[in-house]
Amino acid sequence: MRTRLLPLLIVLLAAVLLALGIPLAVSLAAAQQQQVVVDRIDDTARFAALAQFVTDAPGGSRRTSTDERRESLRSELESYYGVYGIRAGVFYRNGSAMANAPDHWLVPQTGEVRSAFAEALLSRRSHDPRQVWPWQRSRLVVASPVIRDGDVVAVVVTDSPTGQLRSRILRGWLFIGAGEIAAMLLAVGAALRLTGWVLKPVRVLDATTHDIATGRLKSRVAVAGGPPELRRLARSFNEMADNVEAVLEQQRAFVADASHQLRNPLAALLLRIELLALELPEDNEEIASVRTEGKRLAHVLDDLLDLALAEHAEADLRLTDIGALAEERVAAWAPAARTKGVRLTGDCPPTTAWADPIALSSALDAVIDNAVKFTPEGGTVEIAVAVDGDTTTVVVTDTGPGLTDEELERVGDRFWRSGRHQNVKGSGLGLSITRALLAAGGGSIDYAHHEPQGLRVTVRLPRQAGAAGAATGAVP
Repeated sequence: MRTRLLPLLIVLLAAVLLALGIPLAVSLAAAQQQQVVVDRIDDTARFAALAQFVTDAPGGSRRTSTDERRESLRSELESYYGVYGIRAGVFYRNGSAMANAPDHWLVPQTGEVRSAFAEALLSRRSHDPRQVWPWQRSRLVVASPVIRDGDVVAVVVTDSPTGQLRSRILRGWLFIGAGEIAAMLLAVGAALRLTGWVLKPVRVLDATTHDIATGRLKSRVAVAGGPPELRRLARSFNEMADNVEAVLEQQRAFVADASHQLRNPLAALLLRIELLALELPEDNEEIASVRTEGKRLAHVLDDLLDLALAEHAEADLRLTDIGALAEERVAAWAPAARTKGVRLTGDCPPTTAWADPIALSSALDAVIDNAVKFTPEGGTVEIAVAVDGDTTTVVVTDTGPGLTDEELERVGDRFWRSGRHQNVKGSGLGLSITRALLAAGGGSIDYAHHEPQGLRVTVRLPRQAGAAGAATGAVP
């Protein structure tokens, strides 16, 4: 969720900063240019004042004072050009030069200088030249009319290079850009903190939900940090988890109590059946059938009680030699396998993992029992212990009939048995008990096809104490 929320916040923050920064950059460029334009207007106004009385056309009769003023004006223009590098000139209405610097610079027939000259002839001073941008190698033209007796007798024109102006605009933009980057970094940092603060309770809630979904019902959400709504949600979630755990605990207690309470009446009933059988012929089929059903019911009650205890009991985790324990179970089941004509082998090198030895022994007994039970005479059951990353695996394979894909999805469910095995002795609770025993210690059990024939059962056990403790919700 953070990877989706954070880019959205960053895009919004970037849009806000750009919406503020772009107008600021444009305003800065306009302000810098306006400052230059004002300076040029002041310069043209000064030259216009000097040129007001140098207005005789070339070839006129009055030359003495006019020539002196023209020379003074030309000297000013040359000094101005020499110091600032700005071309400047005073031109009569017909475009001829009264004084100019450099001498070869004249009003062209087209272009920006001609446009400014024509505008000044209409008694309008340049106020708004086209904006200069840092990437444009343009010039800044300002024209001012020379007015005498209310008439425009000449025009002062300045043609300025824009290198310094563009440099100042670019420096200002760099400063704005640095400010934008700093603001963006601060905004990203604030967004990271904000999203972390908002989403931390969600992450904790997600992890706790996963723990509860995988059987760790003691997990709870720590109600700390985050918005008030999420803190309230965490409290509500904890209340829900408490209620769910209480209901499940009641169910487990009911199954255990019912199984325990029914055993005594069932034992009495079986005893009466045996007494009744003494008065009937030994080959009576009905009494044999009743005796078999009674024993099956007793076996189911025992399995129900074992399942309730397995789900309720706390695992006694310790660092266990899985190879030695598996080899012990292979030796224990070897006589039963030989009796049925099944070859039972084990490859059990010394390997440690965190497990409850008693619970693991019971789980392996159930798995090996199933493998031997469903493997036909002459078949093979193999047990192999190995290390797989952070887990130790015990793989039990057989050469029995195996299971279909649909049956693999249901194997391990309570009271489920394959339709092909309904006549085989069992209650359908053995693998459910196995899964409960392994889950209590942080382990797991998986089922898959064994090639070319049979079933492959993999028991996984954590090799790290932290993984086992996290799985059970306890600290080892």
